[in-house]
Amino acid sequence: MATKRALAQQLGVVAGFDDPKAPLEQYRTPPELAAHLIHLADLRGDLEGRTVVDLGCGTGMLALGAALRGPERVVGLDLDPDPLRTARDNERKVASSTSVSWVRGDAERAPLSTDPGETTVVMNPPFGAQSGNEHADRAFLATTADLAGVSYSIHNAGSREFVESFADDEGGEVTDSYAAEFELPRQFDHHSDESRTISAEVFRIEWDR
Repeated sequence: MATKRALAQQLGVVAGFDDPKAPLEQYRTPPELAAHLIHLADLRGDLEGRTVVDLGCGTGMLALGAALRGPERVVGLDLDPDPLRTARDNERKVASSTSVSWVRGDAERAPLSTDPGETTVVMNPPFGAQSGNEHADRAFLATTADLAGVSYSIHNAGSREFVESFADDEGGEVTDSYAAEFELPRQFDHHSDESRTISAEVFRIEWDR
């Protein structure tokens, strides 16, 4: 198993969004944060030999990180075709041994059929920070509850009560959580700083299957 640092270096070549869309909260997941999440999933035995689905995959950071750790197959799903094209280019740059199926579709109505007992979801869903888009991560978690036996997801800091409550309602359990930092570059007109670091949380959930 490659180290977490080595994985972050491999993911450093993954390009972000050419034309990010604010309503979709399109931000490149930092390689260090992606490597931390994927390394934890690998240590827990949640990647090797399994189907890994990245909901709202964007340009493929989490999907490609998972593909470097020996899953049976990887699927990246996103509604926007533009980042999916970038994700395919990123796949060639990363050159993982496991190929990724890039699928255009809505994570709220994912056009996927999986064996939940053999499926892991990894995702960085929208935090719901945009007006009118509050609790956007709820829909992603609802899809995850149908698709996966275990999931890893990144949420805004202070989301633990919501995530635990949602998981409990859907027969799931939060087994692990840790704090993380998420650096946001200046890429939209409403941003006043060149970059800003926000606090985030990562949750591992086991869904009752």
